[in-house]
Amino acid sequence: MKKRSSKKAAARRFRALNWIAATAAFGLIGYAISQMSNIAYGEAQIRVVNFSALSSKQKTRALTAANQARCTCGCGMTLAQCVATDSTCPIRDGNIDRIKLMVDDAARSTP
Repeated sequence: MKKRSSKKAAARRFRALNWIAATAAFGLIGYAISQMSNIAYGEAQIRVVNFSALSSKQKTRALTAANQARCTCGCGMTLAQCVATDSTCPIRDGNIDRIKLMVDDAARSTP
């Protein structure tokens, strides 16, 4: 009789561990997905523009816009990518000004 009850207890523990592992895996996947964004170049990479006056949502709005808009020199980069990586772009200063306008627009939006 003891063998049977210990086998049942072991089976319950095994099932419980499987559920815990599966729940943890789904939680980890959910967390990873929630942390993904379409912001390839953030404020750390675009140091020439000050984002400090913005709330988190406003900052995300401005950075998303900068990562979606294209540099107009024909290189195919985004504004954020150009400003962050290409100091030789002939219109880089204009791109910095465009990102600053995006920051201003985001600052005027609701926080």
